[in-house]
Amino acid sequence: MDSQAKRTLIILSIAELMAMSLWFAGTAVLPQLTQIWKSGLGVSAWLTLAVQLGFVFGALLLATFNVADIFHAPRVLAISAVAGALFNAGFAFVADHNITAAIALRFLTGAALAGTYPPGMKILAGWFRHGRGTALGIMVGALAIGSALPHGVNALGRVGADNWRFVILTSSALALIAAALVALFIHDGPYASPSPPFDILQVIDILSFRNRSLSLANLGYLGHMWELYAMWAWIALLLTQSASVSNAPTYAIKTLSFLVIAVGALGCWWAGRVSDRIIPNGLSLISDNDSRVRQRSRVTIIAMAVSGACCLLTAIFFHSFYAVAAISIVWGISIVADSAQFSAIISEVADPQYVGTALTLQTAMGFLLTVGSIRLTAAIGKHWGWQWAAASLSIGPALGIWAMLRLQKTTDDTK
Repeated sequence: MDSQAKRTLIILSIAELMAMSLWFAGTAVLPQLTQIWKSGLGVSAWLTLAVQLGFVFGALLLATFNVADIFHAPRVLAISAVAGALFNAGFAFVADHNITAAIALRFLTGAALAGTYPPGMKILAGWFRHGRGTALGIMVGALAIGSALPHGVNALGRVGADNWRFVILTSSALALIAAALVALFIHDGPYASPSPPFDILQVIDILSFRNRSLSLANLGYLGHMWELYAMWAWIALLLTQSASVSNAPTYAIKTLSFLVIAVGALGCWWAGRVSDRIIPNGLSLISDNDSRVRQRSRVTIIAMAVSGACCLLTAIFFHSFYAVAAISIVWGISIVADSAQFSAIISEVADPQYVGTALTLQTAMGFLLTVGSIRLTAAIGKHWGWQWAAASLSIGPALGIWAMLRLQKTTDDTK
């Protein structure tokens, strides 16, 4: 890793961490807003769902018009971070008296975030040909910490119904700093493809099954996303429910919720390091593209097997809060560990000219699925109990493991 690439990785990861603090800013203050609105879980859940839907809308718009490939990716990222910060700040000033406007502003915040995450991955792909899995893993680890930040701010500050805006405005300030860092210090790397012509048919081509490896990688990513954001969205409530049925103290729930999400950075780092290893084959070393894809798929299978097991173990030990707390830490490490490796695989099997479009479309499909999984998880938790909600999340890892096993077979058949 040369010094310029390392510098870019560090600055971009810090910027993404700050920008992604916008994501769960609304979710982190749900208890306070629910108290102000005097509403139930159904209304409050739309604060989280609106961000997911906004991200999908923004990502589909960017993918359709090849924005991440045609335009300068760092500029797209910086402008999007500023827009997200402004929409989020607007939410802080209307949420207490206008639920509809609050949800609309969370939607717009999500749409803006679609211009921060996929372009960031494309920028790193342009700086790293070797070590790409590690680089993307470090960046996604930073995203995990950024997503957890609102929970951390909430836990530290005795946030109540009278000062919840502090959490929201802190996220907006961080996003503005992120935009400044990207605008001043980030530019395209030596492996970035030149800007291709606009091609609206790229979306159709990516969604088709003509590129079997790309389709299987996307399917594996969908299985991963079914579990990830539903767990992140509801982990605080799941822990609270477990504590209540086992008569455990609840004073540390906010801190534990922050740790469960933030500790995912360790899993991302581990997965990146392992996925970049060159695999011995007899007396030679294989470093071709298919071998890298096979190694990355092995890592995703391990991560999904562990996180899927944690879904089931949480359900089994739900009435023992301390067991659930310990399982949740392992769950937090494993649930996001594979995320960057799906993106790395996409960057290696997609058309090199339209990597940005492929990554943006991948995230759009994944986040569209999360809308259903978040809502369904809440419904299961409400009607049948949160232990069953936790168990239902294992469906995603099971599907993802099947897809990645098929991807391994596909690359083996091409040898």
